[in-house]
Amino acid sequence: MHLGHVTHATTPATDVRPLPPIQKDARGLPLLGRTFDYAKDPMALFTELWGRYGEVAPINMIGDPVVFLLGPDACEAAFTNRDKAFVNGAAWTEVVGPFFHRGLMLLDFEEHHLHRRIMQQAFTRDRLEGYADRMHPAIAAGLADWQGGTGFQAYWALKTLTLDIAAEIFMGGAEHTAPEEMERINKAFIACVQSASAIIRKPLPFTRWGRGTKGRRILEEFLRGYLPARRATETSDLLSQLCHIESDTGETFSDDDVVNHMIFLMMAAHDTSTITLSTMLELLGKHPEWRERCRAESMALGPTPTLAELDGLVSLDLVMKEALRLRAPVPVVMRQAIKDVVVCGRLIPAETFVIVAPQFGHLMEEYWTDPLTFDPERFSPERREDKSHRFAWEPFGGGVHKCLGLFFAGAEIKAVMHHLLRDWDWSVDPSYVAPMNNHSLPFPSDGQPIDLVRRPAAG
Repeated sequence: MHLGHVTHATTPATDVRPLPPIQKDARGLPLLGRTFDYAKDPMALFTELWGRYGEVAPINMIGDPVVFLLGPDACEAAFTNRDKAFVNGAAWTEVVGPFFHRGLMLLDFEEHHLHRRIMQQAFTRDRLEGYADRMHPAIAAGLADWQGGTGFQAYWALKTLTLDIAAEIFMGGAEHTAPEEMERINKAFIACVQSASAIIRKPLPFTRWGRGTKGRRILEEFLRGYLPARRATETSDLLSQLCHIESDTGETFSDDDVVNHMIFLMMAAHDTSTITLSTMLELLGKHPEWRERCRAESMALGPTPTLAELDGLVSLDLVMKEALRLRAPVPVVMRQAIKDVVVCGRLIPAETFVIVAPQFGHLMEEYWTDPLTFDPERFSPERREDKSHRFAWEPFGGGVHKCLGLFFAGAEIKAVMHHLLRDWDWSVDPSYVAPMNNHSLPFPSDGQPIDLVRRPAAG
């Protein structure tokens, strides 16, 4: 291997060292490696690897050895990708490729740039303002069906709600699709996401991969049924926008492009928003002083605030950022090295699969005061602990692949929380610890129980 042809992401050539060997007592199970250790407790595994290897940590996972990148410096090297040594498509294809085929996250370089440039037209400020206005009726209708009570499973109720919001904003309500059909679509999304942890990666009956394959087929059929009408008449929903928007040089999307991007966007929009909302309910349920502080700001507004008014919910914004820090909706992201690259002094050979772990950096004592403590003020203008390192806080990723819908997600989360704070009250036992399922995107396996009661109507 000739170091003269290696990309140096962060380190001078004179300081390059090869990857350390995987220590014998850290190899894990045959074939499966440390996969179950990750599923049980990702942070415990990250901490162990950090202690053993530092920022660049080799490990065995399902099928292949991989390298974890830990800490803000290593994450920065992968996210900024200045020398184009890392790709998304080949890495994510191994995990969820058949189910989120050619979604924006799975594209690279010029093709990714082209598709992102077109899609950005659907997330301009004026369109976000329209989306925010249309969220409120969907949120109010969804919350009207909540019954509350002791042990109310907030996560699953929120998942239904955020899918309904996605259907309204992204598909114009999908011509008011029946609840049982939306439940079928929700299950299809769940099957696609959970396929990431499949051990048997063939579409066999009764396997995660098989359920994911069926889920993808259901989603494609569902979306393609709406394409002719959206092509014929432009409306304000995202599906129609993707059918009609053009880049500044006139490029447009094919039907296949629209379906691929819609499946990925709807998954990303409702899965990640759901876990963030669930986490915020848990944290505010444990910390009533913050719940009341947020409620006071929401009560000062009307029931349907504009996007600008949602932006002005300062306390809620601090809580949201702290929730994203403590429990990142996407704790790790995939990459593959397409050429030899040096990260933090370690040589990563071409074709190596890499797992970038921003969640670990979110909880490092080097960058955060009492990192396991709920402390939204750490994001206040006076403290700004998130500025301790450019990549200390990256729940939306970074670089050219940074989440395109981050401002939409923020508006959605604040809008839902605004309605909840005005109309509901809740509490969570301070000793409660959410049992997280980490087989794919994290979620509380007990449904995130809260004690929920409806507040008296104002006035």
